Amino acid sequence: MSIDYQALAVAGVQGLMPYQPGKPIEELARELGLEPASIIKLASNENPLGPSPVALAAARKALEEMCRYPDGNGFSLKAALASFLKVSPVQLTLGNGSNDVLEVIARCFAGPGDEIVFSRHGFAVYALAAKAIGATGVEVPALEWGHDLDAMAAAVTAKTRLVFVANPNNPTGTVHGQRAVRRFLEKVPARVLVVLDEAYCEYLEGNDDDVDGIALLKEFPNLIVSRTFSKAWGLAALRVGYGISSPEIADILNRVRQPFNVDTIAQAAATAVLADSDYLERSRQVNRDGLRQLEQGFEAQGLSWIPSAGNFIAVDVGDNAGAVYQGLLAKGVIVRPVAGYGMPRHLRVSVGLPEENARCLEALAAVLQDQGAARG
Repeated sequence: MSIDYQALAVAGVQGLMPYQPGKPIEELARELGLEPASIIKLASNENPLGPSPVALAAARKALEEMCRYPDGNGFSLKAALASFLKVSPVQLTLGNGSNDVLEVIARCFAGPGDEIVFSRHGFAVYALAAKAIGATGVEVPALEWGHDLDAMAAAVTAKTRLVFVANPNNPTGTVHGQRAVRRFLEKVPARVLVVLDEAYCEYLEGNDDDVDGIALLKEFPNLIVSRTFSKAWGLAALRVGYGISSPEIADILNRVRQPFNVDTIAQAAATAVLADSDYLERSRQVNRDGLRQLEQGFEAQGLSWIPSAGNFIAVDVGDNAGAVYQGLLAKGVIVRPVAGYGMPRHLRVSVGLPEENARCLEALAAVLQDQGAARG
């Protein structure tokens, strides 16, 4: 007897498509017969510096205890985070990356018949999380590639349970300041939870109006801030994210969070790296310089881009973005197509080391020249 196992899945899962991460170096090497060492990956917004030596040493030491279960409550990491952020440990929820935190929030506070509001061109996980739990995703049109906060506030109805705001936003790099975010929060009813996804907040330049979600928590108890160690802190492979909220909301989230969702090695590395301020500043400086290098290279090629506050930049390469992406792959350069985000003309380029950025720009110019010659 043939069984339709897809029909056995819950309704929300039946319609899901798996999240598509950036192409790994090893996969491209297998596909095209390239040497892995000859490939550069500027697709997944990773830190090009490699891990902090402090984090690496802590991770190596923690390997000695790999036969033991992790601390399910993450006591040491929460204590270090609480001190670093100037919050209470009871406000923290640890996650297997910030994606894990976002999905736990959705499962805790929404379900069938409820609405979850997010922006067009926003992070793909918001829509996936809503669909998986049977909630209705409400996508609000973007404004100049970013979140239209007024329109998002207006989209809140009696059925709305959650609003996701990425700031800075991935994949567009757009950002709103503290005053704009506060005005938005003032418009959202207190019964609706707002999730401020600050995965890229460490790359903000420290301007007076740069948003700081944690500073808004006391004023808006319906706010949850999510952050990660995957970007500026250089721990993407270890998957450490966290949420900051009121103790009441954190208590609810921690009822659903899996007890061993952040492993011992990840907790040790994350705890240690918080003390490595030099590494964080180097990450910021490399990113500032890299963004400038890529912008200048795009300008020299007559290309337009979306100004970015993250560690990546979305560049408009024309109507044949898919072919440009494939052309770059053939030259051993991995970037990220974003047609699935409603951006069919753009490619997202993560900031790399200076020599990686230069090679990407050189390869892009060659691919565009080849395509122009072919069309001519």
